[in-house]
Amino acid sequence: MIPYEELKALLEGRLSVWPYLEEARRLREAHFGRRVETCAILNAKSGRCPSDCAFCAQSVKYRTKAPVYPLLSKEKILAAAQEAVQNGIDRFSLVTSGIKLSKSEFNRLLNLLAEMKDRWPQLKLCASLGQLGLAELEALKEAGLSRYHHNLETAESFYPRICSTQSWRDRLRTAEKVKEVGLSLCCGGIFGLGERATEILELAHTLVALAPDSVPVNFLHPIPGTPLEGARHLSPLKCLAILCVLRFLLPHTEIRLCGGREYNLRDLQALALLPANALMVGHYLTTRGRLLAHDRQMIEDLGYFSNLMVS
Repeated sequence: MIPYEELKALLEGRLSVWPYLEEARRLREAHFGRRVETCAILNAKSGRCPSDCAFCAQSVKYRTKAPVYPLLSKEKILAAAQEAVQNGIDRFSLVTSGIKLSKSEFNRLLNLLAEMKDRWPQLKLCASLGQLGLAELEALKEAGLSRYHHNLETAESFYPRICSTQSWRDRLRTAEKVKEVGLSLCCGGIFGLGERATEILELAHTLVALAPDSVPVNFLHPIPGTPLEGARHLSPLKCLAILCVLRFLLPHTEIRLCGGREYNLRDLQALALLPANALMVGHYLTTRGRLLAHDRQMIEDLGYFSNLMVS
């Protein structure tokens, strides 16, 4: 176990990341081999979120160029799921803006999830639908959902600087309910908000206690019109240090490289798959991702493999 002060020094850039990256690679391969799991998300309902998360382009509080539309049609959602299957993507997730769906929207998605599970039983279905209760989570599980995603976003002590409309404790309780009903939990955060090394470690230790199955790691891609549009707190090496720390503290947990990877890691993006064993592919909620062919090539160039199938 690497001491707290050493991890803090690594995050603060007082230690070289390179020897730690090799140790993180060793841990990643010991527990997950050389395979990279992939997932894709669909922004199934976009914009007009009443929350004021300082990083989010979908908040109704800010003027951004993010698209605004209601819950997508059945045809569009099924087409996106089919495309994920055809491309060999392991997981497909429906993501909706807002704190919670209406009852009618929730029931529409329940029926769609059941239909997708029937059509493509090999596809692992995930969802990120905001704060839900036990009965709703049970219904999702019954419909065929395998994993629910709900981020803590950042450390509890730093959270008031990022959001005033949602409680961090409510986020934690939702994540705990996911585990209570027996769904797989995907729970992580977003880095580069201005948090210090101590706050990164605070979030990491919260995740250790929560024990999610997957930790999605997002790096801030500053969006014009949001309060964090001028934030520049990350470098490629700091991103790698964050991933290493998470791998050291969560050696048996999936570390999933998600939004902001292209923007922040730049030419070092491939190295992030040494500590991380999973990758979000395709487009994100309001920003574009890379071509699947480029991600498949990156994975193969590392000597790793995935199920991606790109013509």
